[in-house]
Amino acid sequence: MMGMLTYCNCLSDDEISFLTENKAVSDFFVLNTGRITGNENAVSVTEQKKRNGVVLYALDIPEREDRLTLLDYFRMDKSRRLEEADLPKEKFYPQLVAGIFLACGSVNNPEKKYHMEFVMPTIELCNDFGMLLIDNYDITPKHVERKNAQIVYIKESENIIDMLTLMGAPMCSLELMNVKMMKDMRNKINRAVNCDNANIEKSLKAAEKQISDIELIDETVGLYSLPDNLQEIAELRYNNPDFNLKDLGAAIDPPISRSGANHRLQKIAEIADRIRVEKGLALKEE
Repeated sequence: MMGMLTYCNCLSDDEISFLTENKAVSDFFVLNTGRITGNENAVSVTEQKKRNGVVLYALDIPEREDRLTLLDYFRMDKSRRLEEADLPKEKFYPQLVAGIFLACGSVNNPEKKYHMEFVMPTIELCNDFGMLLIDNYDITPKHVERKNAQIVYIKESENIIDMLTLMGAPMCSLELMNVKMMKDMRNKINRAVNCDNANIEKSLKAAEKQISDIELIDETVGLYSLPDNLQEIAELRYNNPDFNLKDLGAAIDPPISRSGANHRLQKIAEIADRIRVEKGLALKEE
């Protein structure tokens, strides 16, 4: 409750107002304000339906006596500063952080991006909240100003998971961890597929060059002019353009290694290059 009050929309002796789109949060604020002030009707609730169909609950405490009782209970004033002397015991810090989140926090759908933010009225409150997280939980949030509002945000998925767990939402933490695991797995699969596709394309281009060499040799000096080991792999390559080096090596009798197959194909490439050079010289002489 202290966290919700500290970061509510307006806080002073003259006005306390709190806005939320969550009915459960509205009920919680009403119930606890009534318990603290001793007036179950201390909070006035106005519902406003927005264009997107979401209901906005505007909560106000109209009576000055109730406002002063609430502020005195938490030893707060309009500065809202989280002074160490006025903070609850450290074991209650998780509830304080949860209240702050209910007042001004939000978290994005992790399927789209990892992002948790708190929209705060002053830079001083940003600093107070940031130091609370750094000093006690080793979570370092970032700050940005957006449309005259001070934003404290967290983008690291691990820190968001820690925040959700801290605030008493372990099931949300588990859901985010599952999403992160699935996204990481998809990314690894995509990288592997891209790598495989690149390797396949590279192998196909190499096979095209090798078949071109073999056809040149066959058309000029004949494959029968090659040594038996080169003639064997030349025929295998020509008849199996989709084979990789490992497949070619395995198809030879007796089988040879991938590097052995590559070595024989390089020999064929050297012979084809010599033929091209000789053919080029003959054309020049003509």
